[in-house]
Amino acid sequence: MANELSVVISNELANIKNALPENFNCDRYVQNAIAALNGSKELMNFCRNYGTGQFVAALKRGAIEGLDISHAELYLIPYGNILSYMPSYKGMKKMAKKYSQRPVLDIYAKIAREGDEFEEIIDHGKPSINFKSHDPFGSKPLIGVFAVAEFKDGGILYEVMSVDEINACKNQSKQKNSMSWAKFYNEMAKKCVVRRLCKGLDLDMDIDTQSFFESGTEIITDPKEQAEKDVEENTATEELIIDGFDVEDVSDGD
Repeated sequence: MANELSVVISNELANIKNALPENFNCDRYVQNAIAALNGSKELMNFCRNYGTGQFVAALKRGAIEGLDISHAELYLIPYGNILSYMPSYKGMKKMAKKYSQRPVLDIYAKIAREGDEFEEIIDHGKPSINFKSHDPFGSKPLIGVFAVAEFKDGGILYEVMSVDEINACKNQSKQKNSMSWAKFYNEMAKKCVVRRLCKGLDLDMDIDTQSFFESGTEIITDPKEQAEKDVEENTATEELIIDGFDVEDVSDGD
């Protein structure tokens, strides 16, 4: 299957060459896609049972945005006879930087705990925040979470959420009783506030791109194996963000 599928994907990418990002490496993208397929029993079984059409279509959509499945920027989730595909939060950050009318330098989220100092400041109409953690190793209870978008012009956009707001976000989700919330509450809290932050960005997207971007904010399913795999692979680099079924970091730590 792999060799034939490689040819199919390569041909499909060649057909949309003008829509791909500048300097896009098609050969590497195809290699990474096949490696991801071979490394996932769920994806392999899905393609065997329902064909490879949806898999190829998902890869084409990801390629247009420059999102690589091997870099945890694009997630493909078999759900019955449907293959859901969406940008991860790493992918959403990449897309936000690409489409923001106001150029984005970085996006990150932080946890605030009891005893930490958090100050919101508006000076002559310009917002800023000061944060100082007194509990860097996370032994005290969480009291809130915040996310920041830093712009290249020096400005910022930020969102804050209290524990009550985080729990309200949890209770509204389709997977409020999932393993992700039970085992990775802090990362899920960061996911909630980053999602809210992205809604505040002025993104210049067409309807199809916006739909794809916003699909990354939805919780589709919750395969435990994928979540634990992502935590294990990404914790060392402190690049974790959660998507109900996955854990992929949005911050540099708590």
